[in-house]
Amino acid sequence: MMPGRHVFRVRALYRRLLLLHRVLPPDLKSLGDQYVKDEFRRHKTVGSDEAQRFLQEWEEYAAVLWQQAKESRQQNSPEKSHFGTPLPEEKLNDFRDEQIGQLQELMREATKPNRQFNITESTKPKC
Repeated sequence: MMPGRHVFRVRALYRRLLLLHRVLPPDLKSLGDQYVKDEFRRHKTVGSDEAQRFLQEWEEYAAVLWQQAKESRQQNSPEKSHFGTPLPEEKLNDFRDEQIGQLQELMREATKPNRQFNITESTKPKC
């Protein structure tokens, strides 16, 4: 793939992911946005094969999230919305130790009973 096309594909995917996160509950949106930013930054200098696999996995995530967002809108009940999918064991077996550690940290953060901070939807001040 030509470098210009690759950069365009990466940037378009990055923007699409951040836009898709807008449908998530505020705490998951914040966590997801930060994770996307960190992962894309971490993978800036990887080789071609790893870059292709990285983009493929994020494109699959984007497709799943888009479908779940669509279903959530159709239900008109945000509290009943379900986001995410189980991680198949065969994919987990392909992870490096560093990736397993990142996944554990992400799970801890996503399932914390008491968040370090509260994120609320911003509202316009009443005049």
